Amino acid sequence: MKAASIQEIKQELQALPPAQLTELCLRLARFKKDNKELLTYLLFEAADETSYAGSIKKAIDEEFEGLPKPNLYLTKKSLRKVLRVTAKQIRYTGSAQTQVEVLTYFLRKLRQSGIPYKDSPVLVNLYKQQLKKIRTVIDSLHEDLQHDYLKALQGLEG
Repeated sequence: MKAASIQEIKQELQALPPAQLTELCLRLARFKKDNKELLTYLLFEAADETSYAGSIKKAIDEEFEGLPKPNLYLTKKSLRKVLRVTAKQIRYTGSAQTQVEVLTYFLRKLRQSGIPYKDSPVLVNLYKQQLKKIRTVIDSLHEDLQHDYLKALQGLEG
């Protein structure tokens, strides 16, 4: 089955009555967990972006508390999982500011955790990749915001 284009889907959705549109959204939410999470964000959390970013940071804190620090192999796997979940939650927002704030928070938390990430090439690459991603997103922001975020980023480089 070939999927329709976004434009075709948009036209078809605009032609549907509200009751049928609601039914389609509910069916979509039952189909996959990611769809349900996205709808939850859009309906309940999109209005307060700051609060949503705070909840992501709180989840990062909780995950860092449970990291198996003595075992670097398990720590690497856990950090990748935390980053994967965080990236998915950031993707729901679509906000560049939230992405920069949350990723810088993740890197700051990694540095403060006491994990010897500089001893592992995998973790060093993970860290550098996130810095690169943050810089790319910062470049797309307004000039004033760029200055503020670049200042905050300086403490994480090096």
